[in-house]
Amino acid sequence: MTTFNNTSHKSIPINLFVILGATASGKTSLAVNAARLLQAEIISADSRQVYRGMDIGSGKDLEEYAEISYHMIDIADPGEQFDLFTFQQRFVPIFHAINNRGNLPLMCGGSGMYLDSVLRNEQLVNAPPDPQLRAKLEPLTTSELQSYLLELEPSQHNRTNLDERERTIRAIEIAKARANHPPTELITGLKPLIFGLRWPRTVLRTRITQRLHERLQQGMIEEVEQLHLQGVSWQQLEFYGLEYRFIAQYLQQQLNRNDMIQKLGSAIHQFAKRQDTWFRRMEKHGCHINWLEGGNDPLAQMMTIIAKYSSK
Repeated sequence: MTTFNNTSHKSIPINLFVILGATASGKTSLAVNAARLLQAEIISADSRQVYRGMDIGSGKDLEEYAEISYHMIDIADPGEQFDLFTFQQRFVPIFHAINNRGNLPLMCGGSGMYLDSVLRNEQLVNAPPDPQLRAKLEPLTTSELQSYLLELEPSQHNRTNLDERERTIRAIEIAKARANHPPTELITGLKPLIFGLRWPRTVLRTRITQRLHERLQQGMIEEVEQLHLQGVSWQQLEFYGLEYRFIAQYLQQQLNRNDMIQKLGSAIHQFAKRQDTWFRRMEKHGCHINWLEGGNDPLAQMMTIIAKYSSK
């Protein structure tokens, strides 16, 4: 295995490491092991891990971090507004603080929009929920909402903005706010080195299925039930993604347990495919991803690539 002297990391012409990959690919373990070698602090790029109490369903795996510092996890309560703008707004000062401490930021996650917003150094606008606008939009059909959004912004990078009614309404709010609020801060001199963790599709499917059953055994259903008892509505739980959506339906007796598990497993597999599609799109837009084979010591592959940069 390639070794790396963490005292020499300042010689690397990189100020942000990135590890991305599909769900169940093993990103957290790789990031933690890499952080130990790189004198790095991990910044989560996951749209659900920001929420307290959403531990099993979002795959936080906090026990793996041990002594490694991490950021953007457990920073908001379920039901609290946390969107792409909020993520980027918080990311920038964390990024600078880590670099100022003499450490390296390591962004890890699978939420394509969050990753993309940083790597493309996009300036986003603040778009808080607008009750009056939502009241006007509520009578519209899903098709009418989609047409309205496309009138405001014909180019939609995120397909879920058109696939899910609640996200379409949220996207309209954001589009209408762009001209009225100051954008987020840009990162000057951003020099990322991006790694992607991948497996053969059949292997990834097995990993996804295995992890789903492990999480069910760990108490994922009870976690969702507890969130609802704490005041998180069924509608809000549906918005938090697949695990919370299907388990919420099961708890409302809309699905039996077997159907819930089958439908959830199938939906996670489809989600992994969409993640892969998003990463390929990132590459087409000029984002160079160094792909690591998950079954062949990805940490060694990663450190070999980094060593080449440190010797330049």
